[in-house]
Amino acid sequence: MKIGVQVGQVVGAGHDLQRQWLEQLEQFRAARDAGFDFLSWGHHWLIAPFQHFQPIPVLARFAAEAGGMELVTGVLLTPLLNPVQVAEDVATLDHICEGRLILGAGLGYRAEEFEAAGFKMSERAARFEEGLALMKRLWVDTEVTHHGRFYHVTEARPTARPYQRPHPRIWIAAMTEPAHPVPSDVPVHREFYVARTHEEARAKARPGVEAKYKGYATHGLPGVAASFAVDQLMDDPFVIGGPDECLDRLARFRELGVTHLALRLFWPGMTQAEALGMIELVATTMLPALQKL
Repeated sequence: MKIGVQVGQVVGAGHDLQRQWLEQLEQFRAARDAGFDFLSWGHHWLIAPFQHFQPIPVLARFAAEAGGMELVTGVLLTPLLNPVQVAEDVATLDHICEGRLILGAGLGYRAEEFEAAGFKMSERAARFEEGLALMKRLWVDTEVTHHGRFYHVTEARPTARPYQRPHPRIWIAAMTEPAHPVPSDVPVHREFYVARTHEEARAKARPGVEAKYKGYATHGLPGVAASFAVDQLMDDPFVIGGPDECLDRLARFRELGVTHLALRLFWPGMTQAEALGMIELVATTMLPALQKL
């Protein structure tokens, strides 16, 4: 099983942005050196009360130092974007990554993002499907004419071909079980916190979980009510505890057919020392055993 790091929107508004970037670059290097298999970077606009850098330029920067790590857009909200731009950006990034790119794509769920893009949120699924189909044609066909509900190109001659043929692997974000037949890649993202003991992990995780999920509730994430129960989340589905406990729970994902497991190692309010310490603790107590599964 491949084990990765998920970087989402966890840095509070008002944090010095240059310091944030340098710290996240250091975290990436630490994860790479620790032996993690991939890094996944999230995508949102106007994400207050957090602040977040955008995935395409960040992953392009990381690619220069990634070594054998795979890099994942986790997830790119493609209904917000023009599929021609996405197709060319992804093809470019795939060459920068030398074929180690995975395109994670999803619908999005925040009305303010769709308002900013100038689209109706009710159109997101249709835009997603049409846009992805057009992107695949732009990566493969010599000439593309497409006149759909939302997007139009006429006798376009694409020149930006991905490094991977016919295109990078595509992971579709979902909050349900995968359809059948099960795809060759089964990635799962898990909210996670490990410390030396169960009690220490729960105590340290609580402030970050509360802050993150208060933000999710404000943003309207499906399944997160304004009165969410922190303890219930921390019991399940989150994985929070000491190393042996977390290892046992994460190993069960392989039994379910999971091939790629992305862990959130960074939470609101964590210091840089705590973030780097989490990477080191996972690497020394759990990572080799999980990668053997």
